[in-house]
Amino acid sequence: MVQVAVNHASFLGEGPVWDWRNNLLYWVDITGGHVHEYNPENKNFRTIDVKQMVGAVTICSNGQLLAALKNGLAMVDRKSGQPAFFAHPEAHMPQNRFNDGKCDPAGRFWIGSMAVDETPNAGKLYMLDGNHDITPKIHGTTISNGMAWSPDHKTFYYIDTPTMNVVAYDFDIHSGTISNKKTVITINEKDGYPDGMTIDTEGMLWIAHWNGWQVSRWNPRTATKLFTLTLPVANVTSCTFGGPNLTDLYITTAQKGLTANELIQQPLAGMLFVWKDCGYQGARAFEYKSK
Repeated sequence: MVQVAVNHASFLGEGPVWDWRNNLLYWVDITGGHVHEYNPENKNFRTIDVKQMVGAVTICSNGQLLAALKNGLAMVDRKSGQPAFFAHPEAHMPQNRFNDGKCDPAGRFWIGSMAVDETPNAGKLYMLDGNHDITPKIHGTTISNGMAWSPDHKTFYYIDTPTMNVVAYDFDIHSGTISNKKTVITINEKDGYPDGMTIDTEGMLWIAHWNGWQVSRWNPRTATKLFTLTLPVANVTSCTFGGPNLTDLYITTAQKGLTANELIQQPLAGMLFVWKDCGYQGARAFEYKSK
């Protein structure tokens, strides 16, 4: 069912995104400062070294990559890895870094910040529009993680990991306004911490569990856990649908937080996994649209 997709271990693998135009998977190794690129068709794997912490990467409609780096938001040349910085909402806060980001259905980039040392409530969730204007959307976050938009684009789902909750907001696609926050899923502590997240075409949420050995599928309308996909590693960080039909589930994992003994017991920690033809389908990743 689940297999290793790429024989490469990331220390803190995160944020997988499928580039549906080029049939490539991108993900990051946050602390390593690496953006990974994988072509499942020819098995070609390469690493773009951005030389600083990278919290997330997304695909742009102009063919470039948009990355949230320690020193700000930048367009990254896919070949050279050279970043062209254009904005940094927290330049005055060197103790913070970015963590997890995604584009919304209108092509705006949402990106969370957090303290490097995980100080509670030190972060924010921001929205970057096509004019490169940045607006804070949620204040006082701790570890900004999973984001997803419902298939009808009317609901925004969000995870601040230590809260153990998935919350839902009413989402206005035209303005990017979020309102009417409510908790839709609470993760049991024995299942680890909710981390990255994706959504399928049925509107069901797929949640990666840090220190939980699993990805779970949930109905956010009924708060029902539909099933658990068990993995051979504890720190499961995120997931996304990829492949030509968006029916392959890609899963990122991490070595971070594991003792030397645990690393011996989990030789696959940090690997990228895939569940091919999983029986469910995702939607195309939204791209960042510059004006």
